Amino acid sequence: MELSSLLAHHARYRPQATAVVFEQQRLDYLGFSTRVDRAAHLLTALGVKKTQRVATLLPNTLELLELYWACARIGAVAVPLSPLLTGVGLSSLIKDAGAVCLVTQNSLLPVVAAVLPELATLAPERILLIDGGEPPWGDYAALAAAAPEGAPPAAGVGPDDLFNIMYTSGTTGLPKGIMHSHRVRAMYALLLGAAWRMTPESVVLHTGAIVFNGAFVTLMPAFHLGATYILQRQFDAAAMIETIAREQVTHIMVVPAQIIALLDSPAFDPARLASLQMILSLGAPLAQPRKDQLNRLLPGRFHELYGLTEGFVTILDKTDAVRKAGSVGCPPPFSEVRIVDEAGHDVPHGQPGEIVGRGPFVMQGYWGKPQLTAETLRFGWIHSGDIGYLDDDGYLYLVDRKKDMIDSGGVKVYPRDIEDIASRHPAVAEVAVFGIPHETWGETPLAAVVLKVGADATASGLRDWINERVAARYQRVQEVVILPAFPRNAAGKTLKRELRDPYWAGRAKLI
Repeated sequence: MELSSLLAHHARYRPQATAVVFEQQRLDYLGFSTRVDRAAHLLTALGVKKTQRVATLLPNTLELLELYWACARIGAVAVPLSPLLTGVGLSSLIKDAGAVCLVTQNSLLPVVAAVLPELATLAPERILLIDGGEPPWGDYAALAAAAPEGAPPAAGVGPDDLFNIMYTSGTTGLPKGIMHSHRVRAMYALLLGAAWRMTPESVVLHTGAIVFNGAFVTLMPAFHLGATYILQRQFDAAAMIETIAREQVTHIMVVPAQIIALLDSPAFDPARLASLQMILSLGAPLAQPRKDQLNRLLPGRFHELYGLTEGFVTILDKTDAVRKAGSVGCPPPFSEVRIVDEAGHDVPHGQPGEIVGRGPFVMQGYWGKPQLTAETLRFGWIHSGDIGYLDDDGYLYLVDRKKDMIDSGGVKVYPRDIEDIASRHPAVAEVAVFGIPHETWGETPLAAVVLKVGADATASGLRDWINERVAARYQRVQEVVILPAFPRNAAGKTLKRELRDPYWAGRAKLI
């Protein structure tokens, strides 16, 4: 289960098969494996040793992709960081990981230089720039070009050696470093490749940030099978549609905001997307009206994955997408899900409780946080902090996040119930419901919405429309706020905390 052996295998037995497409660059498996070998030699020449952490601060680039595999080849630990990080957010994660090397680019160098005095483990000569560096910084491209060809000496990597540390996206607080081993990433490759029906002939397109753990659910199977992996620098709906049509893409992974952008794009045409065999949605719940729209326009392709970076997932298969509408599926083979009450006891089917799960994707723990690990991972079961229920067939339905739940006069109000109603308004593209302070009830719901392009609706009109349709009086929203866009993290998730916090800080309106 040494992951770098995957590239060596394909480079030997399928050397001319297309491995990676990035902008104008097309690399076969031999060519990509050669680049990875050079990057591995580069890291070794800098003194990076097995188990040491190599941080990256990069957008989607070919260099970021090859560094994942180069770290695996020498037994180093990849630590991908979001290029949106600045200041203490960046320095705290580099220090937490104890990174001995950082690869970034010139546009981000001022951000790095500003925090460098705080980073005792990081020497300037071990800060490499992929687009040309001058002393004291290193020139990644020049050093890689001068590195030897051929595989570096075997590092003796075992299945339980650490492959990477994925810092959580921070939607609910301070990011935590989640440790995944070579074995876990191999399980991603084996089990998820089967779930998506991937083959060596598959063409996999990824347009989201590959610093996000969700990227690995298609990345690992693609390289395991020797498929073609197309990486775009960033998401653009029209460009994505064009690429799918031109390259005859078979598999895509997108977050709900991207699905909405695709469906609403003037360039959207089901005929141009006919090559798609799988459309995977993950990262957040996709509103049911949008699922229905997608299943109607592109039937037999939609999958949904619910999961945690910590290592538990359920999958709604394309064969169940209509039959089990509203569900997020069932656990894949070798995995289990339970619903438990506050005391940890299983609850009957149909009754909400905390979602807990276990399986072959489970993390080794949180980097440097044994107490937090013990709180989340108990006897092999990950406690998600999410509320859901199982139907009589064992399929999982999400209710909401524990921490997103609104306590209004002692009544539990789940924002997702209101979001499901609001998303059905013809003018609403996206909605996020959260609790704001109320003198009488403690909390009351507010709905923030983004309108569809060209839609005409007022906040008061939307409020009345929602409140006429919710199931109970306590679900009525006090206010609707129309925003041009939602704040998002690198994974594309809506940052409810940033929407909610101004109210709890005493401000009357969002800014």
